[in-house]
Amino acid sequence: MSQPIGKTRWAIAEGYIPAYSTGPEPQFTSHETACLLNSSDQDAHVEIMVYFNDREPVGPYRVTVPARRTKHLRFNDLSEPEPIPRDTDYASVIESDMPIVVQHTRLDSRQAENALLSTIAYASND
Repeated sequence: MSQPIGKTRWAIAEGYIPAYSTGPEPQFTSHETACLLNSSDQDAHVEIMVYFNDREPVGPYRVTVPARRTKHLRFNDLSEPEPIPRDTDYASVIESDMPIVVQHTRLDSRQAENALLSTIAYASND
């Protein structure tokens, strides 16, 4: 693909990781995911800042999405500079040095009747 698709700055205004889950792990672990698509011919270096309603932001969390690949990044798995707290509202801003596409997905498995939400993130007008 000669022209990458996407934007370099995205926002997910809604984030929440439940403190517990039901069902087998890791498939049914309650989680938030940023699905990152890099359609370009170059690796995308991504930084994520996480914002809270009652404390200073945390980050950047750094990940690389290889060229012509996708990465489904669970916020539950972010650990450096610190883990994302459970049962806490948060938002995130995702910046990349290459245009990427970002989709937000949540699995809430606190009860046997699971809930799944997925939506495209907000793309800024770079």
